[in-house]
Amino acid sequence: MSLAANEDLTSPFAASLADASDQRTAPRYTPMIRTAKITGNVGEFLCVVSDISASGVSVRLFHPLPSDHDLKLEMPNGEQLPIEPVWVRDGRAGFRFQGPVDLTRLLSGQSHWPKRPIRLNLAMPAALAGLTGRFDATIRNISLQGAQIHCDARLAIEQRLRLSSELLPEIVTKVRWRNGKTYGLIFDTTFQFADLARMAASAQGIAVEILPA
Repeated sequence: MSLAANEDLTSPFAASLADASDQRTAPRYTPMIRTAKITGNVGEFLCVVSDISASGVSVRLFHPLPSDHDLKLEMPNGEQLPIEPVWVRDGRAGFRFQGPVDLTRLLSGQSHWPKRPIRLNLAMPAALAGLTGRFDATIRNISLQGAQIHCDARLAIEQRLRLSSELLPEIVTKVRWRNGKTYGLIFDTTFQFADLARMAASAQGIAVEILPA
């Protein structure tokens, strides 16, 4: 299913969400704004949940919605919810849940896992530079605060490096952990959420557009 940035899907459910004030059949809530990610066969993409109910959810997007038939919304508590797109317009999208959801748990943020920033799993070529030289690396996942990378070079714990790529502005990092050739980095500064969302989307083949705030 290919969705343009301003496309409205025509279906009874689309109408019920588009005209929410009159046709909404499930009680809707506006919880505290929460970051989340949309996952699918083509990658993982950041979004912000703005409105949720037992039947569906609306989110803020930062780039066109990926064309995919198997999308899930992953909430901060780690729960993955299969979703189906209903409408997309003006940098926002509405989805229908494809099964029952525990709305109380979603709103409370309860989780079996420790809370951590939303991170995106991807494969992005990158470079590391430090006092001992310059090294090729691959970013395996990334969040606002850090990244996991693969690098053939032997890096030291607490080593300070500069991380960069074609899509990633140079950022100062520090090695926090090492497992073979896999390293965990923490950033000295953080990205803006929207900037990271667009950068990651571009790295995963999405033509990024500047969408209205």
